[in-house]
Amino acid sequence: MSTDSFGAREALRVGENEYDIFRIDKVEGHDRLPFSLKVLLENLLRNEDGADITADHIRAIGSWDPKAKPSTEIQFTPGRVIMQDFTGVPCVVDLATMREAVRDLGGDPSQINPLAPAEMVIDHSVIVDFFGHPDSFKRNVEREYERNRERYQFLRWGQTAFDEFKVVPPGTGIVHQVNIEHLARVVMTRGGVAYPDTCVGTDSHTTMENGIGVLGWGVGGIEAEAAMLGQPISMLIPRVVGFKLSGDLAPGTTATDLVLTITEMLRDHGVVGKFVEFYGEGVGAVPVADRSTLGNMAPEFGSTCGIFPVDERTVEYLRLTGRTEEQIALVEAYAKAQGMWHDPAKEAQYSEYLELDLSTVVPSIAGPKRPQDRIQLDNAAHQWRRDVANYVHTEAGEETFPASDAPAEKPNDGDRPHNPQTVKSEVGEFELDHGAVVIAAITSCTNTSNPYVMVGAGLLAKNAVEAGLLTKPWVKTSLAPGSQVVTGYLTRAGLSAYLDKLGFNLVGYGCTTCIGNSGPLPEETSAAVQAGDLAVSAVLSGNRNFEGRINPDVKMNYLASPPLVVAYALAGSMDVNLTTDPISQGKDGQDVFLRDIWPSSEDIREVVDGNIGRDMFLREYASVFDGDETWQSLPIPTGNTFEWDDASTYVRKAPYFEGMPETPAAIEDITGARVLAKLGDSVTTDHISPAGSIKADSPAGRYLEEQGVGPRDFNSYGSRRGNHEIMVRGTFANIRLRNQLAPGTEGGWTRDFTQAEAPVSTIYEAAQNYAASGTPLVVFAGKEYGTGSSRDWAAKGTRLLGVKAVITESYERIHRSNLIGMGVLPLQFPEGESHQSLGLHGDETISITGMTEINDRIPETVSVKAVAADGTETAFEAVVRLDTPGEASYYRNGGILQYVLRGLLAK
Repeated sequence: MSTDSFGAREALRVGENEYDIFRIDKVEGHDRLPFSLKVLLENLLRNEDGADITADHIRAIGSWDPKAKPSTEIQFTPGRVIMQDFTGVPCVVDLATMREAVRDLGGDPSQINPLAPAEMVIDHSVIVDFFGHPDSFKRNVEREYERNRERYQFLRWGQTAFDEFKVVPPGTGIVHQVNIEHLARVVMTRGGVAYPDTCVGTDSHTTMENGIGVLGWGVGGIEAEAAMLGQPISMLIPRVVGFKLSGDLAPGTTATDLVLTITEMLRDHGVVGKFVEFYGEGVGAVPVADRSTLGNMAPEFGSTCGIFPVDERTVEYLRLTGRTEEQIALVEAYAKAQGMWHDPAKEAQYSEYLELDLSTVVPSIAGPKRPQDRIQLDNAAHQWRRDVANYVHTEAGEETFPASDAPAEKPNDGDRPHNPQTVKSEVGEFELDHGAVVIAAITSCTNTSNPYVMVGAGLLAKNAVEAGLLTKPWVKTSLAPGSQVVTGYLTRAGLSAYLDKLGFNLVGYGCTTCIGNSGPLPEETSAAVQAGDLAVSAVLSGNRNFEGRINPDVKMNYLASPPLVVAYALAGSMDVNLTTDPISQGKDGQDVFLRDIWPSSEDIREVVDGNIGRDMFLREYASVFDGDETWQSLPIPTGNTFEWDDASTYVRKAPYFEGMPETPAAIEDITGARVLAKLGDSVTTDHISPAGSIKADSPAGRYLEEQGVGPRDFNSYGSRRGNHEIMVRGTFANIRLRNQLAPGTEGGWTRDFTQAEAPVSTIYEAAQNYAASGTPLVVFAGKEYGTGSSRDWAAKGTRLLGVKAVITESYERIHRSNLIGMGVLPLQFPEGESHQSLGLHGDETISITGMTEINDRIPETVSVKAVAADGTETAFEAVVRLDTPGEASYYRNGGILQYVLRGLLAK
């Protein structure tokens, strides 16, 4: 119960119902605040307790200085938590383990229970093993259950054992689309109090909900667990970037083009750690589908969120998607009562300003390895020829591709490289060469939630089929919608049949290609790619195209709208200018151009308006938590602690609480450390965290074979996130990682300085030797360390390998937070310095002193000394990136879960 020192609690009547609300107009300065900060202000008013959240914190938001550097810490209490199964399974594993830890320390296991509503959507486990056939969906789901039976039984147990925890079973939809279409409340009610829906999630694209006015963002799994257990999230009152929209999108452009344009703009501007808020006259011209597409891409902007305020468009969307009239009325009444309803004539104050006229947006794609690297469609073939030079071997046989660094700029304006390979397969004989599009996937929540681009893809497929076009035989095609509503309206509109004819058959309802679940290429195609060392491409309608993420055979990956995915499948190559070159030849042998088959905006709108109705959402979500017969028939254990199976290779008891004392040990300096990895710029969580397929000759593959699991049943790292033994073996093992300690290698390799001559070894095996010798480890890296998905295992694996500190030039927000949450100290090189400028080779012995001060306060710096084998010393002051007192408390306890557990026991 709030102490309510501002007298903000008042009644709000909506129809026949009455709710208590905490009025933000009781706080001076509220009226000039951006929408997002109004939500934070209400959050503090409602949760004020006089200790962690005080009147001074509330006044600090009211008196917010838009131009000031963030310095005031507040405690944000999310209203709910949402998870997907890759990141959610470890959360449930940790909660189950915490129950045993509480019991072992003399407490009540049932104390460990979500205190805020927690919902999980199982959407990350389906793999595109089967494609291009009417039964692809059925076969992929069957295979999914075969692989994941242990995990699913565990999750079904969790749904029965934990209060406030619900699971959306497999084959239903993608978490973020299910969130905006059904789970999101916009305004929540609990205990007679109405308040803004706020939600953090274990996937960085939780920000999709920003499109309907729900403030939230992706957090690490460990932060999500703490939020479920009632812990607020410590944060600084952020700077808010106001992004003004005006005008309308021009015919022929899509929401994807808009998103890629804004991603490029915001990355160039610099918005890491900031809120982005859209406002202006143009907001009303942007439908919720497009708003959600924009919100989804906030991690690609680099911002914490990318939010739209509530307005008529929001209300229309809630009605379309089947929310009750009572809920819709509450959303409108609450937003207007709190001054949270968008008024384009009234402009809030912002820290920074950007503006875009929507009419200036042009068709675009992005790649070959970062979402912010936008390419105008009319320049795509030319840019591909420039970029492919970084992915092929030179005459001397040296690969120029710098995997873990920023994109190389090696111009190549001449002819494309050639190394054609003849492929004989069941679909015929064809020639494969550099630039071939071997994957074309309509996938990911980013675009499959948007009916305009999905209908656009369907209409383009219809026009292509009628023109006599066929998908090129080397293209692996797939359609993985974000919810069953999508296939419903495509079928109702008569478009599914045309997509099927081009090979875009339904393969599953889940996040497939975008997260690396593209499945293997056909054997003959894969063999040709490897034999010719071909730089082939994937085109996907996703939000992530980081190297090594999509498919191990594919070096160049491009983001595009669903219609362009279909277009590139028809063209079969990136070396085609779709705006001027023929896309293919039609049934009469005549050239067919993209402009000939591209649907008009009017045609798309007519199909959308005529074929999507409220009835579809009500029907599909009526029993969303029930699951099919396969799900319901899974046998599950009973009891409030889980019965661990020692033989399980999917779910194992977490090791983080073994031997944990009731009070934390004092922090000590680090001495005699070695460098496990020395990395460049733009190292993503995909480089660090285990992801994608498990290779038989990898440490994880060898472990599985020792457990009696054959390669056919290895499944993906993501599906095995509940088994720390596998995950730690796959940490820093991305096939495209370049560890500068082991030049000439690519993948999870390092040098092992516990051995004579320091031979090259796998990172896992070296870490095991370091642990046996009692040697602590550190990691050196460059700028933007940890960019990408909020992968908790990027931090968990780092901790379990024995890394005590990471020293970089800069961090992405979520990963830095996750490192702290796992008891790993994030440090930064002095401004303007790097491991390169300091002459650090990585073979030095490292000591870090001054860390004992963290026991009492947060020091600005600690002293780092690197001693080379010849006795040469390099010393510098590293900046301590414990940014708030809350983060320091987590670090002192050895991690956020230990902090929460001790807090519960103390109560």
